Amino acid sequence: MKSASSSRFQITILAVIVFAFTAAIQAQTAPTATPRDFNLVVLGDSILWGQGLKTEHKSWHLVKNWLEENQHVRVRENVQAHAGAVIGSAGMAPPRALTLYGEINSAWPTLHDQVDDAVRAIGDTSQVDLVLVDGCINDVNARRFLNAGNSSQIIEALAREKCGAPVEDLLQRITTTFPNAHTVLTGYYPVISERTSRDLFMRALAKRFYAALSPEARRPSDKEMFERLTAMSNTWYETSNRALTTAVARTNEQLVARGSRQRVYFARIPFRPEHAFAARDSRLWGFDATTIRKMLALFTLGKVSLQANDEVSGRRWSMCEDFFRKQPDETDAQKRARKDNLMVCQLAAIAHPNRKGAVMYADAIKEQVQNLIITAGWLRNNTAAAAAAQ
Repeated sequence: MKSASSSRFQITILAVIVFAFTAAIQAQTAPTATPRDFNLVVLGDSILWGQGLKTEHKSWHLVKNWLEENQHVRVRENVQAHAGAVIGSAGMAPPRALTLYGEINSAWPTLHDQVDDAVRAIGDTSQVDLVLVDGCINDVNARRFLNAGNSSQIIEALAREKCGAPVEDLLQRITTTFPNAHTVLTGYYPVISERTSRDLFMRALAKRFYAALSPEARRPSDKEMFERLTAMSNTWYETSNRALTTAVARTNEQLVARGSRQRVYFARIPFRPEHAFAARDSRLWGFDATTIRKMLALFTLGKVSLQANDEVSGRRWSMCEDFFRKQPDETDAQKRARKDNLMVCQLAAIAHPNRKGAVMYADAIKEQVQNLIITAGWLRNNTAAAAAAQ
């Protein structure tokens, strides 16, 4: 006959086994939290489009992956950004019908057009969580930075004009159109610095872009040209950053005044001199050619072709040929213009962020999004997000 203590021991063991078995069954059958949909809209120019990059290496895509991995959300992106976009204004009409390729420069659709296109694509704009946007460099015209005939004063005035009030108007429209979305506005970078190579090709390139603003102007020496180009790039970087920061601050003041939960953040890009174009640790795409071939391309006015060292150069070339295809009854002047456009199109990725540069942009954006994450209710449905995180 079993003792009472032995029976109690067996009952205890049985209870433990039953409890463990039940817990295992519950663990297997417990509903798994489904990640909520997180809607991301990307507006802007070639920088946020990711000129020259494969999709998986673009800054917005790196941010998307980071959100999915760290915030337990399923990101649905709507990318309207494309190369060449200007800010424009609400209601502007394109000059002609366009076959749009994100890699090919086109002022249209403008950023205001992109807002309209995003609305049509999404439908319920209250479901948008985050908007990434950049804009104003094409309104200034980046080619000005490559002309040593310009001055820092001209660049400063243009940066204040084009990156100030027009960007503030755009941000106000974005925050109104997407009433539950937070916005991150990204800045730009200095193209030329004191670390940019001064080799024979770069000196020849600076001379090729030089255009005096007045007939009386003395042609600067090579050293003076690079000093001017460096000064203009630094002026652009600092002045555009100040103008964009002010536009963000003024937009946030209006959001606070109307009691909105939305906020706009500015992501400054920490570009150092060694990250500039043709520098030793450049974060920008360059030329894929030997110095001799680059020189031949300059002296033959493009008869010797060059390629950029970006990831989608070959694919872009096919797009360029389609976009700038020969037209019926083309005149000699039209043919020369088309050939010039074709060459520029082929090299469009030059001086745009390469893979390392895209990572810099993504990191700057993520730093600002972190400020949102620590804020209660930053998502449209914070309860669902918390459940997914568990």
